[in-house]
Amino acid sequence: MEFKDYYKILGVDANADATAIKAAYRKLARKYHPDVSEHHDAENQFKEVAEAYEVLKHPDKRAEYDEIRKYGHPGQSFKPPPGWQPGAGSTGEQFDQDRVFSEFFSSIFGQGFSDAGFGGASSRQRHGHDFHGGGSRRGQDIETDLPIFLEETLENTAKTISYQLGGATKNLKIKIPAGVNDGERIRLKGQGAPGLDGGSSGDLYLRIRLVPHPLFDVEGHNLIITLPLSPWEAALGTKVELPTLSGKVNLSIPPATQGGQRLRIKGKGLIKKDGSHGDLYAVVNIVMPSARDSAINKLWQELADKAAFDPRAEWRNS
Repeated sequence: MEFKDYYKILGVDANADATAIKAAYRKLARKYHPDVSEHHDAENQFKEVAEAYEVLKHPDKRAEYDEIRKYGHPGQSFKPPPGWQPGAGSTGEQFDQDRVFSEFFSSIFGQGFSDAGFGGASSRQRHGHDFHGGGSRRGQDIETDLPIFLEETLENTAKTISYQLGGATKNLKIKIPAGVNDGERIRLKGQGAPGLDGGSSGDLYLRIRLVPHPLFDVEGHNLIITLPLSPWEAALGTKVELPTLSGKVNLSIPPATQGGQRLRIKGKGLIKKDGSHGDLYAVVNIVMPSARDSAINKLWQELADKAAFDPRAEWRNS
């Protein structure tokens, strides 16, 4: 089996922090989404990006991978070193058991794998044949992941999917209802493997996978966006043009806004099954200017002298 350099797959340095790894994953997951990518190998690229992030986002598993990475080289055959025990460094962190991983992944972490795809041209079987009277047997159910952009969850969406069935590729036009969420399954009756001896066909199960967005995190039906503010914007208040999934809105920032404060934009989250919407929360991140000279430093010092503010005053009372 071939060694996989997960850092190279995500295009980050081996010492990249969690924020950089997450940002790289979000960017590449959208780039290789099978519905929009023109890359000839988009589906496999999409799967590799998802697998790389699944390892590197867990500090414990990342440390375990870093250890084994010393023995591998990209593009070359890989064999774990003598005495290697899959998952030996685990501290209880779990991978998504519904993801499908590569043989390389399995050799390191002891996770099952198959040739199933992440959302497109391949799939996996879920159940064996059911036997009925007269010797007929029901066909096997098929399950495949279906990547969906956050924007696509806001309204009913029609999509054409491809999956493997009996060694052939089957294309199927389907409707995705508004309000679907990550991990939700959609059942398509009779679209699985054909039955034997007159038995009914199995079903096709589509497991929804929300593709990471470059700007928004998902909490249930709410969305979270980081809102960078300069110190003077936070101190004096301002108005900013804030992106949402359905366009931009003007958001008023009150004076004396604190870092980490959450500002709620009602009804700009994901749609729910009852037609209502979750909310969008802008989390304030106060960003210091990187370019400073003596004149700017003098102004900061004047502010410090006049404000006479101690941000750690509460420590004296503890």
